[in-house]
Amino acid sequence: MASSPSPSPLRVAVAIPCYQEEKTIAKVVTDFKVELPDAAIYVFDNNCTDRTAEFARAAGATVIREKRQGKGYVVASMFELITEDVIVMVDGDGTYDSSAVHRLLEPIFRGDADMTVAARLQQYSDKSFRKFHVAGNQLVCAIINRIFNARISDIFSGYRAFTHECALSIPITSRGFDVETELTVQSLYRGAVIQEIEAPYGERPSGSFSKLRTFPDGFRVLLRLFLLMRAYKPLTLFGGLGLLALAGSAAFAVLPFVELVEYHRVVSRASAILSITSFMLACLSFSLGLVLSTTNQRLLELERVLIKRVRRFNAE
Repeated sequence: MASSPSPSPLRVAVAIPCYQEEKTIAKVVTDFKVELPDAAIYVFDNNCTDRTAEFARAAGATVIREKRQGKGYVVASMFELITEDVIVMVDGDGTYDSSAVHRLLEPIFRGDADMTVAARLQQYSDKSFRKFHVAGNQLVCAIINRIFNARISDIFSGYRAFTHECALSIPITSRGFDVETELTVQSLYRGAVIQEIEAPYGERPSGSFSKLRTFPDGFRVLLRLFLLMRAYKPLTLFGGLGLLALAGSAAFAVLPFVELVEYHRVVSRASAILSITSFMLACLSFSLGLVLSTTNQRLLELERVLIKRVRRFNAE
C-alpha cells in the first residue's frame, strides 16, 4: 500500500493532542517549528482547563478544540480535519525528540512507507516509563506480531507519521489511550507498510504528569485488541477458541470412552454431555470464524476497489 513518491514537495502537518500540558506545549511547538519551518502546527485541545491553548497559540500553533474527552476522539478529529499530505502526530508532553522527525519522514517522502513509528524501547531512561509499561508493551507487540506476521517493537508510541491516504483509511473507534493499538492493527489489516525508526524517549519535566493509568488503561488496551481481533482476524480468534473447545471435548471424553470399552456402557454421563457440548461449540466457533473471515475478505476487496476509483477520480 506504500504510496509512490510525489513529484512535488509534500505538505506536512504536525498534530499535537493535548490535555493539561501547559508546562511543555510551548517548547514542543517551538521545537517542531524549528525542525519543520514550513509545516502547519496544530494543537488539539481536549478540554484543557489550564493554559495549554493560550501557550500553544502564543508559540505559533493553530489550536483546535475537541470537546469529546479521550485521545481516540482527538486522533479521529486530526485525521478528519487535517488536509496536508503527511501528518506527524506527537504528544505534547515534551518526551519526544523533535529532531527525530526528519528520520520519521524520510521513508514516507521516499514512498517506502505509509506509516512510520518512533520506537522508544531502545533509548530511554529509568524514569521514562512506569512500572509494567515496558513489559505490557512487549506483550501486546508479541501478540500482534504473531497474528499479523509483523515486526513491531513499540505499539504504544505516540510519535508517528502518516500519509494522508493512510490516515483516511483508518476508521478510528477507540476513545482513549488504546488508539495507538488500533492505529497499528487497522493499518496492518489494510496492508499498509509500517516502518519503525529508533528515537530517544525522555522524562517528563518537573510539574508535568502522565494521564495514563497503568491497570485501567492496560485492561482497555487488551479489550481493544480482543475486539479488533474479532473484527479483523475472526478466523484466528474463533479458530483458537474452537481448538480450546475441541481440546476440552477430548478431555471430557476420556472417562466415558474408558467406561464404554471396559463396561460397554457409559456411567459418567455428565462428562459425556460436556464432551458433546464442547464438540458442538468447537464446530460452531470454527464455522463462525470461517463465515466472518470470508465476509471480511469480500469487504476488504470492495474497499480496495473503491480506493482505486477515488484515486483515479482525483487524478482526473
